[in-house]
Amino acid sequence: MEYINADSLVDTDWLEAHLDDPNVKILDGSWHLPATGRDGLAEYTTSHIPGAEHFDINAVSDKTSSLPHMLPTADAFAAAVGAMAITNDHRVIVYDADGLFSAPRVWWMFRVFGHDNVALLSGGFRKWTAEGCRVTADAYSSGSATFTARFNPHMVRSLDQIVRFAEDESEIVLDARAADRFAGRSPEARPGVEAGHIPGSSNLPYGEITDPKTGMFREAAVLAMAFEASGLNDGKPIATTCGSGVSACILGMGLHLMGNNNWSVYDGSWTEWGGREDTPKAKGSQ
Repeated sequence: MEYINADSLVDTDWLEAHLDDPNVKILDGSWHLPATGRDGLAEYTTSHIPGAEHFDINAVSDKTSSLPHMLPTADAFAAAVGAMAITNDHRVIVYDADGLFSAPRVWWMFRVFGHDNVALLSGGFRKWTAEGCRVTADAYSSGSATFTARFNPHMVRSLDQIVRFAEDESEIVLDARAADRFAGRSPEARPGVEAGHIPGSSNLPYGEITDPKTGMFREAAVLAMAFEASGLNDGKPIATTCGSGVSACILGMGLHLMGNNNWSVYDGSWTEWGGREDTPKAKGSQ
């Protein structure tokens, strides 16, 4: 079994051969959970792939929201991407420090705003450096360009939509968090956010479809079995969720690799749902 949409991944050999290709733009989308104490921009400044610019999901976000890294408006996204000299004609390649964590969020953002010619560097910066590929600490700026963003509402879900789906079961809500967090056995790190999960949702920890040792997606057959075991074989649309809308994009990209594009991301995720008093919370296994 092979990935159906394998062109959404590139390997290190391909990227190394296209470092000087004017039609390719490289983005370091590294972001780390606050509890790690790591800084994606600081790490980028120390070492990155030649020609890469840093894409900060916190900076390219809705500044009017109290929730972390919520999607910006189409105009704000276009301005931020245009400032990186990215046009609608470029092939965009995204990577992150650990191989497979925040880069799928950037990949998803581009697709939300109508740019499907975007791919992930399989294995990310970890694999790149392990193979001895070139790195640099030089700052990179390629000027500016015009990027037109066209928002696709079908790839995003709001709290009101998730409330409706939980009631009428018209969509499957799939949670990427670890099983203990989903079950409410582990407390949430963010203040004011209760433990538990959205009633009626299913759990597929993103670690079941990724390999933490390599920072890559697992084989297509493993993905197929994991998604099938989560009850995703009845044709219903899927809304992925997680802590703050980052690892939910890993599930979304996994679905895309397997040829399923009938999915969206609940942008507010558990930070929004678990932080409100008017939303029901469930605990225990699914």
